[in-house]
Amino acid sequence: MESNERNRIVDAALELGEQQSWEAVRLHAVATAAGTSLDKERLYFREKEDLVDAWFDRADSAMLQESEAPDFQVLSPRKRLHRLIMTWLATLAPHRSVTRQMIYGKMELGHVHIQIPGLMRISRTVQWIREAAHLDATYVRRALEETGLTSIYLMTFFYWMKDNTPSSERTSCFLDWLLGTTERLDQLLCGSVCSFTAKETTSTMSTKQTGSTQPKKLAKKKSKPL
Repeated sequence: MESNERNRIVDAALELGEQQSWEAVRLHAVATAAGTSLDKERLYFREKEDLVDAWFDRADSAMLQESEAPDFQVLSPRKRLHRLIMTWLATLAPHRSVTRQMIYGKMELGHVHIQIPGLMRISRTVQWIREAAHLDATYVRRALEETGLTSIYLMTFFYWMKDNTPSSERTSCFLDWLLGTTERLDQLLCGSVCSFTAKETTSTMSTKQTGSTQPKKLAKKKSKPL
């Protein structure tokens, strides 16, 4: 029941945003539209920004549910990331205009009190993407992976906000290009390390097979004295 009422309030806020603008949405109007009271609304949402978080939480949930699909784990990491991010965006697509207004509102000067939590929100979603895609890098590589994925996620999100093509086809192509470029860059940067490792492994295997790094000398047969 609580979940249903919470979702009903979020849906009411989104519909009001479509009818007017997100800037014009007020909590008392949302309560009326949702058929509840301000006091009950307060139990779920302490302020208007909490409605924005709830909207993005819905996208996070849809993305994580998609990762449970039977065919998901057989995909390559690149295809997993593509599918997860596009699922996240598809959840927001019915209210693309309102979503765009939410983001632009966060970017206004003087809104530091919502910009800092907004950065935390981005980090949280990126972490869920990594978990759902089973990206298990550690230490330095994990940090690089997070930085790259955050850039891809944000660039794709802002591209999507102005994409009016059916099923966000242009965004899908743009994301695929970003992931492909990042994958090639990763292989290029990792190439020397990987090739060095391969050589080292070959040398190690050779050592194990011979038992020494030096070639064995054939023992000379001693001639018996006459």
